Amino acid sequence: MKLDPVKMKDWEIAEAAEENLRPAAELAAELGLEDGEWDPYGKTLAKVDAVRVLKRLGGRKRAKYIDVTAITPTALGEGKTTTTLGLVEGLGRMGRKVVGCVRQPSGGPTFNIKGSAAGGGLAQVVPLTALSLGLTGDIDAVTNANNLAMVALNSRMQHERNHDDAWLAERGLKRLDIDPARVQMRWAMDFCAQGLRDIEIGRGGALDGFRMDSGFYITVASEVMAILAMAADLADLRARLGRIVVAYSKSGRPVTTRDLEVDGAMCALLVNACKPTLMQSIEGQPVFVHAGPFANIAIGQNSVVADRLACALGDYVVTESGFAADMGFEKFWNIKCRCSGLKPDAVVLVATVRALKAHGGAPAVKAGLPLDPVYTTENLDLLRKGCDNLLAHIDIIRRSGVQPVVCLNAFYTDTPAERALVRKIAEAAGAAFAVSDHWLKGGEGALELAQAVVDACDRPNSFAFLSEPEEPLAARAEKLVREVYGGDGVDWSETARAKIEALQADPDTARLPICMAKTQYSLSHDPKLLGRPKGWRLPVRDVLVYKGAGLVVPVAGEIKLMPGTSASPAYRRIDVDTSTGRVRGLY
Repeated sequence: MKLDPVKMKDWEIAEAAEENLRPAAELAAELGLEDGEWDPYGKTLAKVDAVRVLKRLGGRKRAKYIDVTAITPTALGEGKTTTTLGLVEGLGRMGRKVVGCVRQPSGGPTFNIKGSAAGGGLAQVVPLTALSLGLTGDIDAVTNANNLAMVALNSRMQHERNHDDAWLAERGLKRLDIDPARVQMRWAMDFCAQGLRDIEIGRGGALDGFRMDSGFYITVASEVMAILAMAADLADLRARLGRIVVAYSKSGRPVTTRDLEVDGAMCALLVNACKPTLMQSIEGQPVFVHAGPFANIAIGQNSVVADRLACALGDYVVTESGFAADMGFEKFWNIKCRCSGLKPDAVVLVATVRALKAHGGAPAVKAGLPLDPVYTTENLDLLRKGCDNLLAHIDIIRRSGVQPVVCLNAFYTDTPAERALVRKIAEAAGAAFAVSDHWLKGGEGALELAQAVVDACDRPNSFAFLSEPEEPLAARAEKLVREVYGGDGVDWSETARAKIEALQADPDTARLPICMAKTQYSLSHDPKLLGRPKGWRLPVRDVLVYKGAGLVVPVAGEIKLMPGTSASPAYRRIDVDTSTGRVRGLY
């Protein structure tokens, strides 16, 4: 069956491709995995014990390490995962031993606007249905571990309210005296559920929990997910879970999951989730799937352990950072690489004519509504203006010491003149450039990109971090805004200023990395400021601390840790063929 992305939907392509999937055992053997280092999940999926493999191999890095990021996206996304998979397929066509590393899709986007983050067209991770609907249960495990901590917290507050110290002591408990106004953690759900952002729990009688304000964030914004992404092994994960600050006492002392004696049980829920899942591209290259997305409100990276595993097994490793270079790549650069000890040999910057026109002043791209005709007809003036955003992201990557490879993710509606203009502007800025038709042609369409990346990997770079842990937290945030986002500085709210000063005064938090939470739709905090905005300052309204993950999280602008569901969500188009049990409508 000929696979035609122009005429077929993504799920139709994936379903047809799944008839020829390689068995997991074949992929494992090709990677050099030994018996006992992987466990099958059916015929085509497997869980890999990365720590065991790395111990056998001595943890060596042999691969060229490539990160894929993007310009500031529209609401529809610009095909970063599709490009990641296209590059994997292109390198495979060149005969390179390549391994992909991507994040597990969140149920929020899968059932909302962006779809399952499996790629698209002829550049996808398969099987699509398994990937999109829970996979091997990692996100469910993170949700349950997060919520178990909340159960422990609310139960403890109820019992401390209802009983005296003697009653508590009989049960081996010491009063924690938790301040209900200073609960830091929230419940987790892997959907976009704006109605649960702020809620009240514990309504009823004395046996119905502790009554207090609470709320939900999407699972991938949970500190537990950040810990899964950053932990080196199970022991490290266990230790980090115990450091999570759930609340503060009335005297200001942090109350941790260890204080609640729930950290061990949380770890028990995550034992299997520590292991990356082995999948494959449509063209049969191995792909590790691990940890979660949302670099606007979380770290948004594939896990450290999956990248280390891939770098020990392959000759080329293609990993992906969430959203644009100001968010995902910046966190890859200054958080993930410091944690993993890995440094990139090349960075791919994905752009589309569609997004560049949007940044040039074209009518807004709105999910669920038809595109304005300007996006499918030639308009060089809009495109030229929008390239200011491309140049900003080139400068961000160059600031890390790496010269990027700009990839124009080709749409079949792009004109030759539009492609030529983007090439001219990117190359004039000193970047390498490639047009990639992976969506339409798979690996064959990505050969130009693959060759450009191979060439980039062979050139030395001067990769270096933006700042050092010894620099004050507030100064590091200022540097991030000025040197990466292009703003004029930070405006701290009274609350945020007090928190950042308290964190700076604490030796346990003063050296932690900054993990900014802000909109992904602009280099600034304001999603309406497109292109390369100038003359703005970043308003930080709050600062969170994730002691387990080891992150300080300033919250900028109006960004929410629980996204909302649109008026035209993807779940309206997802269904099941009841005669076969096959899922339809995923994309």
